[in-house]
Amino acid sequence: MASSRSSFTTARSPRSSAPRRPASPVNGTAPNNFPLSPVGQPEAQTHSTHQQHAVERVSHQSSGVIPTNPKHTMRTLPAAVRTALATTITAVGLTATLPAQTASTNDLDALREQIRLLDQKLRILERNQELRQETAAADAKKQPKLNVGDGRVEVVSADGANSLRLRGLVQGDARLYLDDANAAQDGFVLRRARLIFEGKFSDIFQYTIQPEFGGTVQILDANINAAFKPGFQVRVGRFKTPIGLEQLQSDPVAFFNERSVVTNLTPNRDVGIQVHGDVLTNRLNYAVGVFNGVLDGGNSPTTNLNNEGDFTVAARLFATPWANDKESKLKGLGFGIAAGTGNYKAGVPLNPYRTDGQQNFFAYRSAVGSTTVADGTATTISPQAYFYSGPLGILAEYVSSSAELTNGANSRKLTNTGFNLSVGYVLTGEESSYKGVTPNTNFSLNKGTWGAFEVVTRVAQVDIDDDAFAGGGTSLAAAGTNATEVTTYGVGLNWYLSKAIRANFDIFSNKFDFQGARPATGALSDNELAFISRIQVSF
Repeated sequence: MASSRSSFTTARSPRSSAPRRPASPVNGTAPNNFPLSPVGQPEAQTHSTHQQHAVERVSHQSSGVIPTNPKHTMRTLPAAVRTALATTITAVGLTATLPAQTASTNDLDALREQIRLLDQKLRILERNQELRQETAAADAKKQPKLNVGDGRVEVVSADGANSLRLRGLVQGDARLYLDDANAAQDGFVLRRARLIFEGKFSDIFQYTIQPEFGGTVQILDANINAAFKPGFQVRVGRFKTPIGLEQLQSDPVAFFNERSVVTNLTPNRDVGIQVHGDVLTNRLNYAVGVFNGVLDGGNSPTTNLNNEGDFTVAARLFATPWANDKESKLKGLGFGIAAGTGNYKAGVPLNPYRTDGQQNFFAYRSAVGSTTVADGTATTISPQAYFYSGPLGILAEYVSSSAELTNGANSRKLTNTGFNLSVGYVLTGEESSYKGVTPNTNFSLNKGTWGAFEVVTRVAQVDIDDDAFAGGGTSLAAAGTNATEVTTYGVGLNWYLSKAIRANFDIFSNKFDFQGARPATGALSDNELAFISRIQVSF
């Protein structure tokens, strides 16, 4: 083998006159670290090996850096650099196949310089690519974000300071009256159809625009809220008056399809300005506002109907002392009191009172020449509370509404009272809250999931002041066509198919009391018994 290797090497170097250094006994390499071809193998089979070692030798000498993955590096290089580098590698490989004596020092220096320039160009290209990626990432952070979930669509600015959220509420009812007096009222009703625009700008200014398309087309809410701090916010526009606990609860999350009869005694929406917020680390919520003024169960128009221009003042304090104590059994307890008072003069309209089945059970006189109107001070007071613990929810309130009214020469101060006690229990174990129930699963036949189920029950009552029927033909209300008291009972089943879709099934029983004989005809000729089902989409 020694003689064969000697003759092979000699045949490859006929012009060499200098003595050659022997091959390394350790790694079997020839002088200048060129690998030797195995004896008996054709020279062409070792050509690529010579190229690889030549490039590695020159690269190591020029930069001192050993590439970790040459194949991966070549794949990630730009096309122009790959072409130039391949040309250089080929040149180096061809040189490497020649005897060491033919590769002059100048040739090696030129190759080293070419590789150095290519390396420099590669680094510049890589840095430019990094800069482009950094710029693209910075630009992406400046772009608005589109969030879509459960039907809700929201566009948010990159910094989160501005947003527009599109929400909606559609409620379709089927009403079936099981009593003889109201059987003719059976039918389907589009109870609510709302497209709600919410959002904020400059991070602290929030806005709400809520039109109603079900029934009478109108603007329910249109207001701006400046949230300077959690404990100090100012709202201006049309919104709910801060009095009734059940009235303040959002429509889609109430226990029953219809609010209790006690909400007939509390004002609903009004136009004004309100200061409100959460203080004492969210343990106390307060609200105080000045409004145009609206009486029992009413919604004020966009202008003031009070002839003297007096305003109504409303205020509410609601405490949740254990809200921050997650281990307390009373963390879901809240209680408070609300009140409103104002001075009204002739011309302010009075609203009828409705049953759970949405039939009138009491209305003031409104005939030509005999119309009852507000004429003096009106005051509403409401102590209220709720308690939520796991799947259990309880809501209770009492309302006293007094007002000075007149019908011609008959002027009286009436005080109507009422209460509501509602209880709900989520059968599937989800948590109940004032903001509703969120099911752990969505209804899906394929997955075998059914959403959440909740059973609810309620008892409520409204008692009309007996003085409303005094005065004969000039009485404030006619005794023969109005109830003096209504006591209602309700039971229901709520099926939460998803966070956005809910089906309700309620049965209401309304028992009427009269000052005299029961009317022979009309909605009050029999106690009301109604079945109301609803499909709701809320997002």
